[in-house]
Amino acid sequence: MTGETLDLDDYVAPSSTGHGHDPFADPHSRPHSQYSQDSDSRPVSQYSQHSSARSLPPPPSSIVEHVVASPFASTPTLYASYTANGPPSYNRSVDHFQHDSEAYASVTAIHDSEKINHEYNDQYDISQYADVPGEDDIEYMDDGEKTPAFSMSTEPETPLETRHFGPAPTGPHKRNLVVDLSVPPKLVLPYRGEPEMTKSRYTAVTCDPDDFEKEKFFLRQNESGRTTELFIVITMYNEDEVLFCRTIYGVMRNIAHLCSRKNSQTWGPDAWKKVVVCIVADGRKKIHPRVLDCLTLLGVYQPGDHMKNAVNNKEVTAHLFEYTTSFALDPNIQFKYPDKGIVPTQIIFCMKEKNQKKINSHRWFFNAFAPMLQPNVCMLLDVGTRPGNNSLYRLWKTFDVNSNVGGACGEIAVYKGKNWKYLLNPLVAAQNFEYKLSNILDKPTESMFGYISVLNDKDGQGPLASYFKGEILHGRDTDIFTSNMYLAEDRILCFELIAKANSDWVLKYVKGAIGETDVPESLPEFISQRRRWLNGSFFATVYAIAHIGQIMRSGHSSGRKVSLFVETVYNCINMVFSWFGIGNFYLFFVILSSSLEDKSFDLTNIQYFNAIVQYFLASIIIACFLMSMGNKPKAAHLKYKLASIFLAVLMVYLIIASVLCGIAAASQVGGGVVLFSVVVTYGVYVLSSLLAFDPWHLVTSFVQYLLLTPTYVCILSIYAYSNLDDISWGTKQDAIPDTDLGAAVQDSHSQVDIEMLAEAADVNGIYEEALDSLRAAKFSDVDAKTKSGKGAGKAKVISEREKEQAAIDYYANVRTNVLLTWVLSNGVLLLLILSGTDASTTFDPDTSASRSKGYLTFILAFAAITNLVRLGGSTLYLLTRIFTQ
Repeated sequence: MTGETLDLDDYVAPSSTGHGHDPFADPHSRPHSQYSQDSDSRPVSQYSQHSSARSLPPPPSSIVEHVVASPFASTPTLYASYTANGPPSYNRSVDHFQHDSEAYASVTAIHDSEKINHEYNDQYDISQYADVPGEDDIEYMDDGEKTPAFSMSTEPETPLETRHFGPAPTGPHKRNLVVDLSVPPKLVLPYRGEPEMTKSRYTAVTCDPDDFEKEKFFLRQNESGRTTELFIVITMYNEDEVLFCRTIYGVMRNIAHLCSRKNSQTWGPDAWKKVVVCIVADGRKKIHPRVLDCLTLLGVYQPGDHMKNAVNNKEVTAHLFEYTTSFALDPNIQFKYPDKGIVPTQIIFCMKEKNQKKINSHRWFFNAFAPMLQPNVCMLLDVGTRPGNNSLYRLWKTFDVNSNVGGACGEIAVYKGKNWKYLLNPLVAAQNFEYKLSNILDKPTESMFGYISVLNDKDGQGPLASYFKGEILHGRDTDIFTSNMYLAEDRILCFELIAKANSDWVLKYVKGAIGETDVPESLPEFISQRRRWLNGSFFATVYAIAHIGQIMRSGHSSGRKVSLFVETVYNCINMVFSWFGIGNFYLFFVILSSSLEDKSFDLTNIQYFNAIVQYFLASIIIACFLMSMGNKPKAAHLKYKLASIFLAVLMVYLIIASVLCGIAAASQVGGGVVLFSVVVTYGVYVLSSLLAFDPWHLVTSFVQYLLLTPTYVCILSIYAYSNLDDISWGTKQDAIPDTDLGAAVQDSHSQVDIEMLAEAADVNGIYEEALDSLRAAKFSDVDAKTKSGKGAGKAKVISEREKEQAAIDYYANVRTNVLLTWVLSNGVLLLLILSGTDASTTFDPDTSASRSKGYLTFILAFAAITNLVRLGGSTLYLLTRIFTQ
């Protein structure tokens, strides 16, 4: 270790936008980079070659010098910062990465030709590695330069003693802690020794994301003068290293695909310079320790004394690391180098000090970093979702060719594992069928209307403002409607995009832009996930229906407004039928099973068996209500598992009864409607899958989905409505700042002392420690546990006990009212259909049309009509796609 005395950053970043900090300004009116010398000069690339001798004149008085420390470089790197009077006129085209740091330190030093031994050699052709066909083990046999073995004999530079460059000037300047960290030499590929790949920059952010630019924080991409076409955010909480590597490796393969496009006006061999990947971790003490090991191996993250909880008595809100990595880690934690198609990737790693939930992570992305980079398109991913090798390009292309597209979503696919082994789990197979139907029928239909209920965002301060309201409106301090609505915050974002005043944004579904995601493999996890989905989507749908007037006042054409109004009515009808789903399921079971008691079926004593199974079904439903009131699914996992199995057995009996009743109805007057409705419903599934050239889920997952249908209808719905007062995301927000990292405080000379790693061996030790940790994880999956201070939090809870209890009582009361309304309305439906009628005579050929048979026919006909609408929308989408591609 050596002590480094640093002057804190006085950098005053020029305004990066002339659009009022709108991160999604029109790309055709993009202002010139503030790092260019004049309007017609190009920004100087950090890879430009320079002469062996150059003299730098002394800076004018308007320039402030500050130090960004390097752990074992020859000297700390000296930057030029601007005062409040604006940027100086002196030599603004100089790029500090091009010149020896010694010259900057002394200001008048001259480069010696013997010191310039790291000039960029442009013999490395990215395009030879960029075409990524799909299999990781494909070897590239081009004649270009090959990747040498992953070992280096680079001699570490001799560290120097601490050097002082004078105090920072006083005045209205902000003090920001920025440190350049040399990555372990073992991580630097020999032909990729550019500064952005040998240095990882750490910034201690001490402000809210909305004030990032105002507080004079800056990003490395701004200094290089690069434009950002595509900005990708990956949000994470406590997912493990396999899920993290699955996502980041998929993103890197997509960037490689962009580099392989030779005939594109936007993309090409240097496409990676136009893509920035932002990883936002929700809480420093929540992130999985092995994910930090992976980021260390990639060169992005580096722990040490440079990380602080406070700077100048200002609490650190986020730890920012910036690095350009030249290789990847695949989901098997194996290194992948350029010979496997990997290209450099610009990474921003934002590790939030506190856990403040996903919306806050997106606020860092949109409000802190996007205004600095001014991207044309933003993409949102969660850790665990692996995009297909060209999925990001397909999504980007949708925005590129359609100027009025405000948001787009791809095709979510279930991660099936090698040889589809995870489909052996019935729960995974059922979700696979559900996702496939959504991708084949629902999303294409919604895309033709122009409004998709769930996707990501591209443009607009209005929609983003409504989206970020969920960060403060979601919680005990607001009403239960709003809190549950923001459990499905993406749906609110989609509606606000469509309904934005004086705009005509539409939302699109992009077939083929596949993203594989992990789905719950256990029933308790599945129930907890769907509780949030069902409650959030229900209240978000109510919100969209109630605010249909916003769409009517938007800038859409009259035809589009009619189309969106029709879709709103369609969604309203579906919501009503979903409300009565559990009542309809019980009705169908009672009517169809009781119909077998008719003498025409010749099933002796079947009435006794029906009495048992009908009572058994009612008992299971009542048990689900009791288990849902106050019990977490994990605490009652065995009971839920037994309930799901019993419901699947009853579903088998229901299917048998349906087939027998359908055959009997075919020969009766009006019975053809019942049979036709059933054939249409399941025929739509088959035909739409064949038209989409994706029928395999019908073979692998249809039976499992059919048997688990009662679980969807009964268990999930009951648990969701019984826990309306649970507005959690499954995580708890932090409120107490930590102090374990210490603080950085300036002394009387405006300097701070920080311990830095002085030897290359010490830095390599960090890399080796992370590597050993990941190796050990293959044999022992022991998660690191952290202690959290509870004393201060306890005092706060006690002091606000009455307020918290009042909020709990209010939420519980509303939950009870909604649950009572739901149960009683479904009970009234049963009473209206079953009272005063004998269900066993429903399919009796000698009996006239009964109330139960009429209702059965109505429900089946409605299901057939809605499925035909979905089939029509899906087919129209496929035809449109053929003629527009």
